Amino acid sequence: MSKSIPKSDWHPASWQSKEATQQATYPDLAALDRAVADLSRLPPITTSWEVDALKAHFAKAQAGEAFVLQGGDCAETFDECTSENIVAKLKILLQMSLVIIYGMKKPVIRVGRMAGQYAKPRSADTETRDGVTLPSFRGDLVNRSGFTAEDRTPDPQMILRGYERASLTLNFVRSLIDGGFADLHHPEYWDLDWVGHSSAAAEYHNIVSSISDSLDFLETVSGRQF
Repeated sequence: MSKSIPKSDWHPASWQSKEATQQATYPDLAALDRAVADLSRLPPITTSWEVDALKAHFAKAQAGEAFVLQGGDCAETFDECTSENIVAKLKILLQMSLVIIYGMKKPVIRVGRMAGQYAKPRSADTETRDGVTLPSFRGDLVNRSGFTAEDRTPDPQMILRGYERASLTLNFVRSLIDGGFADLHHPEYWDLDWVGHSSAAAEYHNIVSSISDSLDFLETVSGRQF
C-alpha cells in the first residue's frame, strides 16, 4: 500500500513565520513591504511544469537511474550577469556532465547554482574597520560591498534588481538550450580555452570523440536521431 503524502502548509508568506538566523535588518520597513508586494505581482521565474519535471528527474536519481551534478558560485554578483560569464558556467557544467555520462553510463541531471545566488550568510551582523563598525555585506540582493554607511544599509530595491538579474540569466540559459547548445551532437560548442592547455585535454577529447561515434552508430542502426 502506498503511503499518502501529507499536504503542505506552504504559502507565499509562510516564510515569515519561520525563524531566520541570517536576516538583514531593514531600517525602512515600509519600503521593504512595498518591494515584497511588487515582487509578489511579478511573473514567476520558473514555471510549475519546470518544477514538476525537475522532481521527476530527481526521482530517477533517487532510484539510482541518474546522477545529479550541481555547480556554480557560492555567491553571484549583479555585475557578473553577462553572456560571457553565463556561457562559461554552462560550458563547464556540460563538459563535466559529458565525462560523468561516459564514465557512469547514466544520464546526468545538471543543476546550475546560478540565477539567484545573490545573497550570502555572514558569521557576524557587523564588520569593523579602523574603528568604524557597519553592517556586514550580505550580497547584492541585500546591500552593497563598499564600506560606507550608505552602501551597507540594506536596500529593498536590491531584491527587485535580483529578480531582474535572475530572470535575465535563466531566460538566456533557456534560449541557449532551446537553440541546441546542450546537444550532445555538438560538444564543440562547450570548448573553453583553458581546456586545451590542461594535462587532461587529450583524454577529454577522446571521450568526446567516443561519445560522438556511439551516437552516430546508434542513429545509423535505429534510423532515428538521439
